[in-house]
Amino acid sequence: MVSKSNPAKKPNILIIMVDQLNGTWFPDGPAPFLKTPVLNALAKSSVRFTNTYCPSPLCAPSRASFMTGQLPSRTGVYDNAAEFASSIPTFAHLLRHAGYKTVLSGKMHFVGPDQLHGFEERLTTDIYPADFGWTPDWTKPDERIDWWYHNLGSVTNAGTAEITNQLEYDDEVAYHAKLRLYQFARKESERPFCLTVSFTHPHDPYVARKKYWDLYPEGTVPPLSVGDIPYAEQDIHSKRLFDMSDWRNYKVMPDMVRDSRRAYAANISYLDDKIGELLETLKECHLDDNTIVVFTSDHGDMLGERGLWFKMSFFEGSSRVPLMIHAPDRFTARRIDAPVSTLDLMPTLADLAGIDYGSLTSDLDGVSLLPALENKDASDRPVYVEYAAEGSIAPMAMVRKGSFKLTLAGKDPVQLFDLEADPHELHNLAESEAHAATLRGLEAFAMKRWNFADYDRDVRCSQARRLIVYEALRRGHYYPWDFQPLQKASERYMRNHMDLNVVESDARFPKRGE
Repeated sequence: MVSKSNPAKKPNILIIMVDQLNGTWFPDGPAPFLKTPVLNALAKSSVRFTNTYCPSPLCAPSRASFMTGQLPSRTGVYDNAAEFASSIPTFAHLLRHAGYKTVLSGKMHFVGPDQLHGFEERLTTDIYPADFGWTPDWTKPDERIDWWYHNLGSVTNAGTAEITNQLEYDDEVAYHAKLRLYQFARKESERPFCLTVSFTHPHDPYVARKKYWDLYPEGTVPPLSVGDIPYAEQDIHSKRLFDMSDWRNYKVMPDMVRDSRRAYAANISYLDDKIGELLETLKECHLDDNTIVVFTSDHGDMLGERGLWFKMSFFEGSSRVPLMIHAPDRFTARRIDAPVSTLDLMPTLADLAGIDYGSLTSDLDGVSLLPALENKDASDRPVYVEYAAEGSIAPMAMVRKGSFKLTLAGKDPVQLFDLEADPHELHNLAESEAHAATLRGLEAFAMKRWNFADYDRDVRCSQARRLIVYEALRRGHYYPWDFQPLQKASERYMRNHMDLNVVESDARFPKRGE
């Protein structure tokens, strides 16, 4: 790998990732009902990919794939407790190799002892555990693990609060990210940076600060497009998700659905404020002119559509995410409807930084979006999504090409939807003679991409190994892998091995007269 250009002239990169943001609420930037002035302005000057899919509708698999450009079946990060191997190159490795300062503030849900994966610095701990404790067990398909599985308490307890576990976390993420931008401006302007800021909102529980809740009076958030579908009429995988969320022990009333969606919208507005603080700091530091901004999410949230909540499904609310790339000096702001994947961001970031990653091309499942950004190519290619975690009993796969989406789920019935004619995915065309050729074509893409017998074996072996290792490591002395951010107090502010005049001068930005 070699740099194609002078590192001093490389663009800075600010990646803003949010958690569980439904892509249908970003049809072309934020939906009109959302109170998001910052994201609205960003969208107007960005290239917007309106049909972007996550590699897997679950946090850790999706994020590992976003960083590596490889599907979970390649990374081995099948679920939220699968180890992310240190030997797999990430965009942070590529950028760091090319001279970038790579920094992470916030969540990335790395599992295993490596909690950096190419980032030179990590400013916060993660909000979720780094060990194998959340490992699914396909040998017990009917077992529900209440202490870590989602349940509908997130819905029945929706409302307001001034501080929560997640608000505390995201406040900290934004604070450290802003401070790091000031440090880039004051002390490290000679190196380009890639700062990844990863928030945990609007992920459930659906609880928001009142100031944001009040932005959405009754009736402001649109009602469900598809109401409850009776359990008996759900597809088999959706039934598993219902069972996993312990639906029989909760009575979800219409007002709870409304409150959950209202809090979700409110938390998007909360994020809008935090993102506004970052972008304002970028401007104050005179870094905005040479910084590419990427905005995306790890997966979506069904938000009560069809009676489903959270993610873990291939339906649009769960698997589709927003993606905006802001570099107005390089790319004309516009909308691109061709399906793409967040797998594509790893090679795209390398191309944007002028990095030769040719030796890795054969290892990548994503492709660079640079031709599309430059308005040279927005070709219709198949986009792939996988799922092999809780709520499944065998590897699941999805192929999106053009307006059609194919879902394969082990021995479950095949699903085929035409999203242009049926955006709410209510009419399964898999048995339609008129769509038989389309079905065969998408199945051919799937069979070429996956060997499902090998995939199933690999997941089961991974689960079995981790279940043994976790139980062993929790006996006796426990040494967790959770990242512990350290600050060298002796190098902060004023200390007696420092010259006060230098400290005060270096800490000021901009300096007098600049």
